[in-house]
Order: sequence, then C-alpha cells, then structure tokens
Amino acid sequence: MKIAVFGTGGVGGYYGGRLAQAGQDVVFIARGAHLEAIRREGLRVDSLEGDFLVQSANATDDPAHVGPVDLVIVGVKAWQVPEAGRAMRPLVGPDTLVMPLQNGVEAPFQLAEVLGREHVIGGLCYLVTFVAAPGHIRHAGMKPYLAFGELDNRPPDRCQKILGAFTAAGLHAEVLNDIHSAMWMKFLFIASLSGVGAVTRAPVGVTRTVPETRRLLRQAITEIHLVARARRIALPDDAVESVLAKLDGLPPAATASMQRDIMDGRPSELESQSGAVVRLGSEADVETPVHAFMYASLLPFELRARGTVQFPS
Repeated sequence: MKIAVFGTGGVGGYYGGRLAQAGQDVVFIARGAHLEAIRREGLRVDSLEGDFLVQSANATDDPAHVGPVDLVIVGVKAWQVPEAGRAMRPLVGPDTLVMPLQNGVEAPFQLAEVLGREHVIGGLCYLVTFVAAPGHIRHAGMKPYLAFGELDNRPPDRCQKILGAFTAAGLHAEVLNDIHSAMWMKFLFIASLSGVGAVTRAPVGVTRTVPETRRLLRQAITEIHLVARARRIALPDDAVESVLAKLDGLPPAATASMQRDIMDGRPSELESQSGAVVRLGSEADVETPVHAFMYASLLPFELRARGTVQFPS
C-alpha cells in the first residue's frame, strides 16, 4: 500500500514507522526541525515493543509532491484537524481512505466535511508516545492497539486491506463493525484522564490513588457515559468500571498529552476533550458539571498558550 502519515508526531511516527519498517510504501508529512532530522538521519523509534530506525525515510512538508495514496493516517493534534483536512486534499484520490487517530470523537466528521464522507473511516488507538527530539519518537507506555471501521457501520470490506498491512507489520489492529462505540469508550478514558490530570497537575498514579481525585475520575467518566447514551451510542453497562480498570493498569507516571501540553504552556486539545464533553452534553440535554469545571479552570491557560490572553507579570 501507498500510505501517507499526515502529522509525524508520537502516534503517526510510531505507526508509520512500524509500517515502513515492514516494507510498506510510507511517506511522512512533517515540518521544521523534525522533518530535517528525519531526512538527514531517518526516523528513530524507541519502543517497549523493540527499538528500530527507519533509514532513508521518505519525508516531505508538501502533500502536493506526493499525490494520491491508498491510505492517509492523520496524526496531527485534534485542534489541527480541520486545517489538516484542507492541506491533505492532494493526497486524496477516488479510492483513498483517510483514517484519523485523534483523541475525541469529532475528527472523522470534521474531515468528512472537507474531503467527503466516502473517503473517511473512524479510527482510534491506545498507546503512550511522544516526540522525544527531532526525528526521534518514544513509545513509553501501553501495548499498542489500533481499531478502525466504517462510519455508517456497513460491512467493512474496504478496511480489510488496511488491516492486512497493520497485521503484517506485527501490530495489534482490529476492524470493528461499530467504530463509534469504540471511539466513545476511548473518549471516556482519555478526556477524563486528561482533564483530571491537567487540573491537578498530577500523574495517574496519584489521581487514581487519592480518594478525592479517584472520585473525580469516576464522576468525569460517568458524565461522558451519560452523554454517549443520550446520543444513542451503544456502550456496555460496565463502561465506567472498564475504563477505571484501564486507568488502573497505566504506569504510575503516565500523563495525557493534553495535560502535558497545558503544563508546558502549549496549545492543547482542551476544546476537543473537556470542551467537547460540555458541548455535546449540552446538545443532548445532559449536565456535565465536572467537565464544565475542568474546562473553565483550564481555559485561561489555553487562551494564554494561543496568545489571546496575557497574564500580568
């Protein structure tokens, strides 16, 4: 397959690197010092599943030089998705599939508005990765898992070739008949972990242990569960306990990318996580007081990171 990784950050770099290592025709869309390092030294991935280096990696910052591909893996931050959708148009031909792997539940629909619903499938992944240095990805936690499927829940025939590519690369991947349920299950996990972690500035080993913050995690997960049910998403009855168990299985030092971005003063996925819970809850007539508190508490730091608010010296 010819595959473009649009956004070679922690997620895109890891999955694209594994696919390239397995012999797939992968081009990495990156920019700045990260792009130059990949061109000069290859893409280095340090992983719990085994370190590797993609030598002579095909990398560019111009999708027009690539042309149509079979699959676009979208690895940018969630708040960058609409702009990325417009920029990746040269990669999308008549039979191209676009697979977003962002945190949250809105990215597939944002891409469908730009590229056409027929080109977009739903996707999600579980793993803790980040850019350690230009040209260098580090996989620091969780056994990688990836799932994808059709947005209209039709038979996922078009996804089988993609599944074959991931499986041949030794990756744990699944094609699901109801990708929305799986995406919302991850939303319960990541938006709660991110919000509580960002407000407390504490790693999950602390927030899941201190009784008060464990209750906060449970309340945050429950709110998203109620929103999903109100929006007719088919989630299991034990969804809240299942997500808590997953949080209990994380390394104690684990933090979410939204939390790290906010703590480091960078633009974050606040709008697509805490903000989305509040917004989607309001649309469904479901109150979300915990997420509303976290969103309001974190919004000044988000606005400062985006240059629209300044804190007095």
